[in-house]
Amino acid sequence: MSFTLEDLPYPYDALQPYLSRESFEYHHDKHHATYVANANNLVKGTEYEGKPIEEVIVTAYNRNTPIFNNVAQHFNHHHYWKWMKPNGGGAIPGKVEKAIIESFGSVDKFREEFQKEGLGQFGSGWVWLEAKDGKLAIRKTPNAENPLIHGAAPILVADVWEHSYYIDYRNRRADYLKAFLDHLVNWEHVEEMFDAA
Repeated sequence: MSFTLEDLPYPYDALQPYLSRESFEYHHDKHHATYVANANNLVKGTEYEGKPIEEVIVTAYNRNTPIFNNVAQHFNHHHYWKWMKPNGGGAIPGKVEKAIIESFGSVDKFREEFQKEGLGQFGSGWVWLEAKDGKLAIRKTPNAENPLIHGAAPILVADVWEHSYYIDYRNRRADYLKAFLDHLVNWEHVEEMFDAA
């Protein structure tokens, strides 16, 4: 079983004006494609070959950094594309909204904390909404790290590596995170991941 770079779940220009065609051409076709190619080359002939992606991430963490970095980045990006959609944002499905309110006090508090943690991630990384022990929490992670290595299930992510937003927002990470929550989040995919968790 090898890792595959899937097509985006929407046309390259479908998320304009919030993310441009050029952004996806670089981010998906160059960055993500490189992680997939590297991951396939690195796992060949190792104990990780043919294993489910989640298992590779958890077992390679702190044991094989090159494999972990490339496989985790493939996983992170694979879901990041699905966590966005044209005309995204808007109403949150009932059970997800209920869990957000139970965990954060309100949807506004969740949004505030998600943006604060995303802004507070120094350098390259991610900001996640995760589920663990029936509770939702926000976690920022550096580089390729994700909630799986902390025993949690990822529910939503915003990529805060500069390459994810620099073409469209330059150094305005705050504007990118606000646009992500207001206009891009695919709450149906969040609900699917929430149900699976």
